[in-house]
Amino acid sequence: MNGRSRRAKLLGAVFSFALAATAGVAHAETPANALIVAQSIDDAVSFDPAEGFELTTVQSFNNLYQRLIESDRTDGTKIGPAVAASWESGADGKSLTFTLTGKSVFASGNPVRPEDVIFSLTRAVKLNKSPAFILNELGWTAENVDNAVEKIDDTHVKLTWTADVGPAFALSLLTAPIASIIDEKTVSAEAKDNDFGNGWLKTNSAGSGAFKIASYTPHEALVLEANGQSADKPKLENVILRNVPDVAARRLLVEQGDADIARGLGADQIDALKDKPGIKVLSVPSARTDYILINSKANETLGNPAFWEAARYLVDYNGIAKDLLRGQSQVHQAFLPVGFPGALTDTPFSLDVEKAKRVLADAGIKTPVKVEFIVFNDQPFLSIAQSLQSSFAKAGIELDIQPGVASDIYAKGRSGQYQMTLRYWIPDYFDPHSNASAFSNNRDNSTNTAAKYAGWVIPELTDETLAAVKEQDPAKRTALYEDLQKKVQKSSPFVFLLQGNDQVVISDKVKNYVQGLNADQVYYDHVEK
Repeated sequence: MNGRSRRAKLLGAVFSFALAATAGVAHAETPANALIVAQSIDDAVSFDPAEGFELTTVQSFNNLYQRLIESDRTDGTKIGPAVAASWESGADGKSLTFTLTGKSVFASGNPVRPEDVIFSLTRAVKLNKSPAFILNELGWTAENVDNAVEKIDDTHVKLTWTADVGPAFALSLLTAPIASIIDEKTVSAEAKDNDFGNGWLKTNSAGSGAFKIASYTPHEALVLEANGQSADKPKLENVILRNVPDVAARRLLVEQGDADIARGLGADQIDALKDKPGIKVLSVPSARTDYILINSKANETLGNPAFWEAARYLVDYNGIAKDLLRGQSQVHQAFLPVGFPGALTDTPFSLDVEKAKRVLADAGIKTPVKVEFIVFNDQPFLSIAQSLQSSFAKAGIELDIQPGVASDIYAKGRSGQYQMTLRYWIPDYFDPHSNASAFSNNRDNSTNTAAKYAGWVIPELTDETLAAVKEQDPAKRTALYEDLQKKVQKSSPFVFLLQGNDQVVISDKVKNYVQGLNADQVYYDHVEK
């Protein structure tokens, strides 16, 4: 049986399990050589690491690709080797020279070369997709990046930058998924219309990670297959992420043994599974922050800072965290998550309808007012949206909830085709600037940041953000980020609500599953059954 036929048979069997499980029929266990994960993958836009910026795609990248360096699995603040065995900072403080291991091999069988490093980093900057702003932090642009990444010899690559940042910060940036190393020979052969292979990589992979994409059917399933060329062979042959939009169906699948892992379950489903034999509920601290994003350019009302202020007092923070989500999140009202240097932990806002009414009235904002509220058609976003709809209505603000497929909601948010939405943000690397560069950096709408998506142009705050990343004294730098958070917390088109705590339901037959604080820290290579 060829590989395509075997994958089709395996995937067909998994689909049969899922369909039968929803009918209430008991079935055999999942295949011994495959990990079956039940979750929503509707958010997936692209599996190109230069473009993918959604939870499903970001969670896949550590399994499909290597970077020059990588964050430690258990302590993300530590950095270790990957494609590069070692590195050395230049005397100028604005360069790094990496020594490649020579052991990394792409799934195609091609060895990882300095040319692949150069191609990967330069194409990411030139494509200028959503995560490109991360590499832009080094001062890299489409015009200068070719001169910034240089082959020294067959085992050495040198990176230089113009931004006023040090090597430690540059190393943090290079742990982000956008810095994944891709196979130049394979991807270039698939390029069309000077797209650097972006169209092909939306649904395929070309990495040196433990797995490769065997097949991807949008809104149905992502099938990962062991990369036989990987130096660190995975324990299982396949990982299948099955799209199960309904949380009750996800619960049923893992409860009956037709899925090995279930993600994104609601509090009711988690409570029902906690004492079930053969099942474990993992509680994984997360750096995810949930927030309301307001389009300040949508209309005069939404662009009024008084509306932003009133919105802060129209959220039942404790009710959402304690009663609705029950352990899946905690109240958090700043853009840096707990666990990052300088993260604010105070919560100055609470539900106060009368105060919100006064703020609106004093600003001349007439109510009732109707606001389109686009949200992911998934939990817990729908439940949170319904709570917000109820509390905002008390001040005369009608939130018109418009659920949609996550990939469509992302597209609308990035293009400014929305009025208000509920979003989450997860740091791209372990440094406070990862979030500051998103929420307090937008000089002229030229960089893809959350502030740009909000239509919030803030040159002075941008200057302060750039000053913070340049600061070399740790204590002073922490103080600068604290000040930035306070300013954004007080007045901005962002209302920060929660910090997540991921609850993952897992069969007790699954061993060595690892998930870290950051979104991309999901690892399948050591999993056994």
